[in-house]
Amino acid sequence: MKARSTFATAIVLSLLAAAVPAKAQVPLTEGIQIGLSTDNVSITAGFSGADLTIFGSLENPDPLVARQGRYDVIVVLEGPPKPVVVRRKDRVLGVWVNLDSETFENVPVSYSVATTRPLQDITEPNSYKQLSLGASNLYMQPADAGDSPATIEEFTAALRERKSATGLYSENVGGVQFLSQNLFRATVRLAPNVPVGTHKARAFLFKSGLFIKESSAQLEIRKSGFEQSIFRVAHNYSFLYGVFAISLAMLTGWLGRLIFRRD
Repeated sequence: MKARSTFATAIVLSLLAAAVPAKAQVPLTEGIQIGLSTDNVSITAGFSGADLTIFGSLENPDPLVARQGRYDVIVVLEGPPKPVVVRRKDRVLGVWVNLDSETFENVPVSYSVATTRPLQDITEPNSYKQLSLGASNLYMQPADAGDSPATIEEFTAALRERKSATGLYSENVGGVQFLSQNLFRATVRLAPNVPVGTHKARAFLFKSGLFIKESSAQLEIRKSGFEQSIFRVAHNYSFLYGVFAISLAMLTGWLGRLIFRRD
């Protein structure tokens, strides 16, 4: 009986010993991290746009998946959210006037995307909708939810089209490049009219079409020099700035009349 008990104990210990290395061999979950070379960008009146480089790395990547090129990264630089009013102009008696309008809340002022491949080659459209990833998948929240869906959809499309036309919404296919199996570099475009404020850089990791993880960092864009002084005065002393602007316009008109008057 004692021999059987000893034999059974040995079997249990052997099974436990076999289970320990099996648990240690469980692969770690992949992750992603990004870093900015600077946490603030200063722009002047002569700013004509620039390319911002964002570096990142994969954590615990599967070497086989990396060699096969089945990791994809999408990097987004999203501007501060603000309310936006979209107006529709129609011709009335030969004059273009604003008739209808739609207000949207918390719309990113700018939205630049960089990808390893075309979006349609990375994952399914439903994944982008769930992640609200990509300019066409951003949810534009109308201030008046009682408007008809057709009207909201029409103004939403017009808003996206206008943002793209001004360069505030852009997409750079191939803008994310892997430097090694776990290091990558992303290039996103800063439009000439990029808004000041706190921008958010976000990186999305996909593995064989499946979303794995997200990482983010913040970037401050601000004016510098004389433009910054004017910007600060206009916001902190708006009334005095308005009086000064009107007075300057009147003075300029008066001087112009003196210079160009005909005797």
